[in-house]
Amino acid sequence: MVVSDIHKMLQPYFNGKATKQVFVLTDEHTEQVCLPLLGDTVKDAPRCVVPSGEAAKTIDNVQRIWDFLLAHHATRQAVLVNIGGGVVTDMGGFAAATYKRGIRFVNVPTTLLAMVDASTGGKTGVDYGGIKNAVGTFTMPQQTLIYPPFLRTLPVQEWLSGYAEMLKHALIANPGEWHWLISNDIETCVRGENADFASHLAASIHIKEQIVSADPTEQGLRRALNFGHTVGHAIEEAYARQGRSVAHGYCVLWGMVAELYLSVIKLDMPRAALQQMVRLMSDCYGRPACDCKQQEMLIDLMREDKKNDNPATTNFTLLREVGVPFINQTATDSEIHEALEYLFSL
Repeated sequence: MVVSDIHKMLQPYFNGKATKQVFVLTDEHTEQVCLPLLGDTVKDAPRCVVPSGEAAKTIDNVQRIWDFLLAHHATRQAVLVNIGGGVVTDMGGFAAATYKRGIRFVNVPTTLLAMVDASTGGKTGVDYGGIKNAVGTFTMPQQTLIYPPFLRTLPVQEWLSGYAEMLKHALIANPGEWHWLISNDIETCVRGENADFASHLAASIHIKEQIVSADPTEQGLRRALNFGHTVGHAIEEAYARQGRSVAHGYCVLWGMVAELYLSVIKLDMPRAALQQMVRLMSDCYGRPACDCKQQEMLIDLMREDKKNDNPATTNFTLLREVGVPFINQTATDSEIHEALEYLFSL
């Protein structure tokens, strides 16, 4: 839910009307940058602060949240308010879903990526064993409150990261949104000068909500939302193994380039969307800091992806055309090599 008055929406939780126990989970960066925008609304609530960044999305930090809740004698009637980016909403949702077999939680995403993706749809979890989101649940938040003024706090990289997920939603479901997003001047959004952006943000969230409501536990249609993520997650893990950080949305965009290429060679998708995405990558995102020597490792990581039904094959969502996704597609190692070589050659 996109809200204009975040204080009014949060007030029932913090004034004792909606619950007698309310706790805040946030990360170190959000505490400094975003919580001041909430004024006095959350200042008196017990607060658990975890480190920032994907490296913090571990079972150890979930245990830290459980310990915090136990130390404050949280009952099954408690509410955990997760304020932050996707790491906070993923990890906080998982901690809430499992603490005493489940307490309510509210997501207040503060990044564009979390607004359009992580906080919406009920996926919770942590990274484990070198696999992104290897452990988690499908548990819907009681509410997701999206407050656009938080976007003013974001650096350009975080804007681009979230914008990639908006592009994904448009590619799988809405040609009109795709045309606007791929033609739009992203810098005007970053500067807060694009009056149309709020409506397109709402449209992107609506696309995901519609898909999730039709398939909440990812048995069919919801797998379309994985477009770009098979290759993207592998690249993200490759960066992590090198001790390097990279924004999730950048990896998704690189993954979409490779998977659009697979869509062209396997489903005869017209090349126009691929060419447009390559131009955007060149102008705004750059190319991944991987090379062809790492292809075998990337393919091995794709085989470990949680979306695969068979460990011997790699599952993709591909497109016949913009707005027409085909789930449960597979590709040979040779085809994947070809797509990666295309991506790395750009």
